Amino acid sequence: MTSPAAARGEAVRRRLVAAAVELIPERGWTAVSTRVLAERAGVTPSVVHYHFPSVQAVLVEAVLSAMRAVAGEFEPLVAAVGSAGELVDAMVAAVEQYTGADPTSLLFVEAYLAATRDAGLQAGMAQVLADLRAVISDRLRQLGVARPEDTAAVLAAAVDGLLLHRAIGPQVAPNVAGVLRRLV
Repeated sequence: MTSPAAARGEAVRRRLVAAAVELIPERGWTAVSTRVLAERAGVTPSVVHYHFPSVQAVLVEAVLSAMRAVAGEFEPLVAAVGSAGELVDAMVAAVEQYTGADPTSLLFVEAYLAATRDAGLQAGMAQVLADLRAVISDRLRQLGVARPEDTAAVLAAAVDGLLLHRAIGPQVAPNVAGVLRRLV
């Protein structure tokens, strides 16, 4: 059984992480300060450093939590497909909700940039991507696709690339799923 103090502490950590998820897309990674984060979470600045060693640690936890959640949404989609073409269609359809300007897209764009300067964030993101590619490659193997690990890596990178391009604004080809289906 969790003590009331531990439960309150966990609730504060969750509020700090949720505030970071909101603030990163709004202000950019480097503009999230202890003061701004504490204000959004409804706590004093000292509470931030009581629960986390730094603001950077809060941001990393926030991004990795969000990335795990989005990657987790792919697992049931991947498991449900009956062919490699359906898998591509499901992946492309799953990311249609991300416009490049929505908060989740902006959060991930900021995280990719921050990961070039933070080895811990980079390693965490690499693990999330590796886990997602493993889910995709396992299903591709079951579907008889040759070189499933390589194919999963290319599909995941292509979908990530499409999302990054949307953040910049160029129109993505209307038949992107058809193009990607030819890879599998």
